[in-house]
Amino acid sequence: MLELANHYLNYAVKFAPKTYSEKRTAFKRFFKSIDPHKAAQDFSKKNALDYLQALFQEKSGYSTNKERKNLAAAWNYGIKFLEGFPTLNPFLAVPRFPEQRQNRYIPPEKDFWKVFAQAEGQNRVLLLTFLHTAARRGELYRLQWNDVDFGGKRLRLGTRKREDGSMGYEWLPMTDELYRTLLDHRQQAVNEWVFVQPSGRFQHKPYTENRGFPQELCRKAGVTPFGCHAIRHLTASILANNNVPMIAIQQILRHKKLATTERYVRGMEPIRPHLEILQGGMKASLDPGQISGPTEGPTSKEKRLRRIS
Repeated sequence: MLELANHYLNYAVKFAPKTYSEKRTAFKRFFKSIDPHKAAQDFSKKNALDYLQALFQEKSGYSTNKERKNLAAAWNYGIKFLEGFPTLNPFLAVPRFPEQRQNRYIPPEKDFWKVFAQAEGQNRVLLLTFLHTAARRGELYRLQWNDVDFGGKRLRLGTRKREDGSMGYEWLPMTDELYRTLLDHRQQAVNEWVFVQPSGRFQHKPYTENRGFPQELCRKAGVTPFGCHAIRHLTASILANNNVPMIAIQQILRHKKLATTERYVRGMEPIRPHLEILQGGMKASLDPGQISGPTEGPTSKEKRLRRIS
């Protein structure tokens, strides 16, 4: 089993650092319960079931299923690449565990603009870019200036959401407001990265994480804290509530399956009444004294549809 772990982790270095760390942690946890020198031929479906059931008692169904997925992937690697490895995958023989995942909190746009009003400098640019691209956090943190085509008014987002772990890129049009904002931000660029750590030991390096963003701004604005991925959901809800076709929302979110996009939109139903305030955007949502900086909010439904979509 230890040989399997070492071979698979050497192979897994091609994945994103977060994914690799997740797989390595899975084996560390696994070897606290299972003898690492146990022969793979002697590891049964019952062994896999016992281990995962014990994990389920300690953690959530979601965490257990993630562990099951990583260990099953490692076993499949052994089947494919290690000579004489057992071809029956014991982890896939164990059914998935029930999951009780809480719905992600999605803020009303009024709260987003309150947070935006508190932001300054690069944080303000980040917030607007999240809203106008529906980007995942990693996609923006790895964004370089050669991914921004000002002539074509588009930017290129890269993600590793592929089965083989390779990076896939897609171009997305920029709204007029995002174009102007990034063009201004380009004047302050210090290197090839669009968003860099502003201070500290890793100053001017790209973000690997950005703890407290935008939650600290949320607390400063006096609104319920939300995360970067919630802004992606917020963009989807704005589009859906303005009757943008589902297929267009799928293209903006860059989902491979329409069903995934539909889950995003269905998850917004509890906040639908709150989203009635969307008409008019930032200026209609805030008192004049709360709005700072040169960036203007949308002034009409027609303008916001053009900018967001």
